[in-house]
Amino acid sequence: MFDSLQDGLSSALKSLRGKAKLTETNMRDGLRLVQQSLLEADVSFPVVKKFMANVTEQAIGERVLKSLDPSEQVVGIVYQELVNLMGPVDHSLHLQSGVTVLMLCGLQGSGKTTTCGKLAALIKQRGRKPMMAAADLQRPAAIDQLHVLGEQIGVPVFSNRELTDPVKVCKEAVKQAKQDGADVVILDTAGRLHIDDELMQQLERIDNQISPQQIYLVVDGMTGQDAVNSAKAFNEALELDGVIMTKLDGDARGGAALSVKEVTGVPIKFIGTGEHLDALQEFHPDRLAQRILGHGDILTLVEQAQQKFDQEEMAQQEERLLKGEFTLDDFRKQITQMTKLGPMQKIMGMMPGMGAMKDMMDGTDADRDIKRLTGLIDSMTPEEKRNPKRIDQSRRRRIAAGSGSEPHEVNELVKQFDVMADMMKQMAGKGVRERMKMVNQLQQSGMMDPGSKMGKKKGGSGKRVSASNKAKSRKQRDQELRRKKRLAKQNKGKT
Repeated sequence: MFDSLQDGLSSALKSLRGKAKLTETNMRDGLRLVQQSLLEADVSFPVVKKFMANVTEQAIGERVLKSLDPSEQVVGIVYQELVNLMGPVDHSLHLQSGVTVLMLCGLQGSGKTTTCGKLAALIKQRGRKPMMAAADLQRPAAIDQLHVLGEQIGVPVFSNRELTDPVKVCKEAVKQAKQDGADVVILDTAGRLHIDDELMQQLERIDNQISPQQIYLVVDGMTGQDAVNSAKAFNEALELDGVIMTKLDGDARGGAALSVKEVTGVPIKFIGTGEHLDALQEFHPDRLAQRILGHGDILTLVEQAQQKFDQEEMAQQEERLLKGEFTLDDFRKQITQMTKLGPMQKIMGMMPGMGAMKDMMDGTDADRDIKRLTGLIDSMTPEEKRNPKRIDQSRRRRIAAGSGSEPHEVNELVKQFDVMADMMKQMAGKGVRERMKMVNQLQQSGMMDPGSKMGKKKGGSGKRVSASNKAKSRKQRDQELRRKKRLAKQNKGKT
């Protein structure tokens, strides 16, 4: 979602780094580009105005202009102001003894019912016993949807299709939760296509008579400033405790995420990052600010790895590594684990310093390349996986034929595996974070780089670039050719 904003801010800050000396004039020029990037990302104008005033006040100061590395200080100022803009955030759900009631509200199409299921799954994962209440009586399909979600995650759902008053549904749900031993009730209330008095009055009645401990507004991050405006209206009526922003894995410009806290005073507590019911994460302003500035988000990546990786399999691999054993079969298992974190380009975006690699992957299919690599390994015999050095010319041909590849791809895999095996043995005994850094090094060495020779025809350049990068390369070659012609002409004139 934040790719365009990241590119814009990176270009603006890079313009400051390129200056031999920072002055108030070129500093203002660079900050003007920062402001333009924020506005293009659909950040609310009043928010941009205040943000830039805070950044400019610190960046134009004499201390920054005369510092040893003023451009880096400006990056630090922008980072801190981004964090201040979106935070602080209290991630606690404030669950109490007895039954805690959480109320979700929002417009239709915001993903409210699905978010209800995601939140219930998260609460269950934390050791509590949630129950979902189908209080959206305006859309009959919402009741069926909630029951389907409840079956998928193993959470009970209360509904009563005979009732027409959502307040009564909520009251009965709380009563049923007490009888069944559930300690958290999540109310899925009705949405509307737009904010109206009838909707707000219904929600206010639920708020007044049920007294939920927390009220969360679910907003669609794809709607830009409309999301911010709806958040403001809901907060004025209900005094929200937090916002859950959905669809942050989409291609919107991200302005709503940067604006909602400043406009409403209500922080984003959770974000939806995918369609799966486990794709709900705590919102960390500092981590998002790092990603926007191109510094990655290694902490979130580590947390996801700890949740999604097969811990028993990881323990077995760790034991083998400590014995100095690492085979192509082990490598294949690790690739399978990595795919659980999502598409490779998403993983690249969360790794520090991998922004350039992510750009190189534009126009490529990294996940297809990974399947090609695993296909090569699957075509090997157990002995070949244990000792790749035994793979001679005839074996390469057989493996290539079995995987639909070329013999030189098998040879390239074996060569790169030797480098990776040594690195993996060095990583034995270290934690998940160190392993993430190891993956970073593997990308830079080309072992898992879709731009490597893997998957190329023999005689190729060994690099896969997008059409835009090819155009840049041609342009550079043309410029170099013209430069050489000018030099030759000048030398000829001198003689």
